[in-house]
Amino acid sequence: MRRLLSGIGRASLYALVILLGSAIGILVALNWIDPPTTMVQVQRRAESWFEDDDYAKQFRFVPLDSIDVDLHWAVIASEDGRFYEHAGVDWKAVEKAVDEFQGGRGLRGASTITQQLAKNLFLTTHSTFVRKGLELPLAYAADLILPKRRILEIYLNVIEWGPGVYGAEAAARYHYGKSSSSLTRDQAARLAACLPDPRRRRPQQMNRMSESIKVRMRQHRH
Repeated sequence: MRRLLSGIGRASLYALVILLGSAIGILVALNWIDPPTTMVQVQRRAESWFEDDDYAKQFRFVPLDSIDVDLHWAVIASEDGRFYEHAGVDWKAVEKAVDEFQGGRGLRGASTITQQLAKNLFLTTHSTFVRKGLELPLAYAADLILPKRRILEIYLNVIEWGPGVYGAEAAARYHYGKSSSSLTRDQAARLAACLPDPRRRRPQQMNRMSESIKVRMRQHRH
């Protein structure tokens, strides 16, 4: 039994090294190449085979300059207010979330945009300690290898914004029938408000949260 456990441990270590090594190679390539898909998109396609929901993939990668700047700031204000200050993981946000939980408030996520990008690219949405543990080195690697602007560009282009809807361009066309370059400030805030639960939330329902995001947007931009 001890020999078996030792073998499993070595195999797990080798698998981890291969995963991280492959991820680093992909991150380097992402400086010049746009990702054709992500692990989360692969997960959703696999899930659609076993569910009644139709899977209609909408995904079009566009340059960051083609996405209205209000959406940049709305997503930063909503998801990661210290995006330009941390090195991939925001330990201050983690500490604050733990303090709030210990004070009796619900446990909220403290993942950065960089961590969420790492999850989307290489992992799945299944919340496990293993996945959260892998997110950390992948996020640090992403922040080291990719400029902040490129991280934000890829993130805005690959994240879910509805069932089968990925990225800002598809989201803008799906929810508002327009290009992501012509979003209004209110529409940008409403789209950002959907991100914590994009498969259930709809922009039209995000009145209170979008107003809060617009306040934070003004704070971040000044």
